[in-house]
Amino acid sequence: MTTQIFLASTLYGTATLAAALDAGRFAPADRRVLLVSNNAATPETTPAVDAMPGFEHLRDRFDDVVSWNETIFPHHPGGWAPRQDDLPMWERHLRLAWGLGGDDVSLAVESIQVHPALGVAQIFTDAPVTVYADGLMSYGPTRNKIDPLVGTRVERLLHLDLVPGLRPLLLTEFGVEPELVPTEAFLRVLAELDGTGAGLPGVEAPALLLGQYLSALGILSAEEEEDLHVRMLRGAAGLGHRRVVFKPHPTAPARYARTLEGEAERLGVDLTVVDTPVLAEVLYRRMRPALVVGCFSTALLTASRLYGLPVARVGTGTLLERLTPYENSNRVPVTLVDALLPEPADAGGAGERPGTDTESLAALVRAVGFVMQPRILPELRPAAEEYLRSRLDDRTWRYFKKRRLTSLGLPGGIPERLAFLPRSPAARTVVRRARAIRRSVKR
Repeated sequence: MTTQIFLASTLYGTATLAAALDAGRFAPADRRVLLVSNNAATPETTPAVDAMPGFEHLRDRFDDVVSWNETIFPHHPGGWAPRQDDLPMWERHLRLAWGLGGDDVSLAVESIQVHPALGVAQIFTDAPVTVYADGLMSYGPTRNKIDPLVGTRVERLLHLDLVPGLRPLLLTEFGVEPELVPTEAFLRVLAELDGTGAGLPGVEAPALLLGQYLSALGILSAEEEEDLHVRMLRGAAGLGHRRVVFKPHPTAPARYARTLEGEAERLGVDLTVVDTPVLAEVLYRRMRPALVVGCFSTALLTASRLYGLPVARVGTGTLLERLTPYENSNRVPVTLVDALLPEPADAGGAGERPGTDTESLAALVRAVGFVMQPRILPELRPAAEEYLRSRLDDRTWRYFKKRRLTSLGLPGGIPERLAFLPRSPAARTVVRRARAIRRSVKR
């Protein structure tokens, strides 16, 4: 008997899996189990994937649905990891609890470098692994080093063609080959969700604002995020849009909507807030927005690439400055959206930035990827050096930090004749002593 276990934490990810199954991207199996994980900070107050509107349309691709939260209760999926010595015990327990018996198990997981996906892959120590990507992070490098006992079992990376021609960097250190989920299959799955979300507002051709709840990630403060939403509204209003729909993040506080309502009244804009947790793509099909405005949401690229809708981004410049550390896994998604999409004032927010050809974009992503993870992707150093020597200008400097380039001895950091210093043990010793003296003087 063969059993495929699919781990999903979002409805978008579940839809991606459904499209991959429909397109025959998975071999036939005797049993398919959807393992649902609710990774919200407070899972008790946030609906899991299988409780969201539209899930019932995806349910028939799977024989069973089980909850990871219930399996490891009272632990949180993002904070719990099985101890190495307990892995055999956990595998026996899960095989018994989920009725797997002696089945040959294969896994399909998202975000393999973090839990819960990493923990599940560690428990099923012999299972081949497919990683699927439901967003723009697949184009960036792996967030941190993965145990080779897990990484070498990853057979492929399934991803949507959100940036045509761009090859993902994720898991390339293990030679993992990317494989596309057909766009047509994904659109057919999204069409199945068209009738979900009872009570959605019947607004036609509005400007649609996408909230992301970045303050929960510690990227912005709550006040800065409220201001970001206000800037989105002002950008849409400045282009003449008088009907605006705001789709907040499902876990965002209600005050975000109240702040926007006050600004909308001041601007004379008719604002509607969507309080039903549906995919943005459902709103695209229902409302056919005249403009979609967001920060760096993957939904901006699905709007532009898959639905041909006008899009605009707000706040990416601020995020490029604020993301810390430099290797923050959101950096490549922010970079892609900033490079590809216009601000509302540019070209009326009517499309992607001109002149961003695939080759230039790939070179930028390789350079940023190396600067983020030089130890994971050392083979990209020559490409990064070439990019920084030839293409670093007023526009592209926003994607790099001089201090980071200096620490790696890359062009754009300290002068080239002093490039040996960051790698000099003697120089590092002098710097450490100087810092120690400065701290003692301050005391």
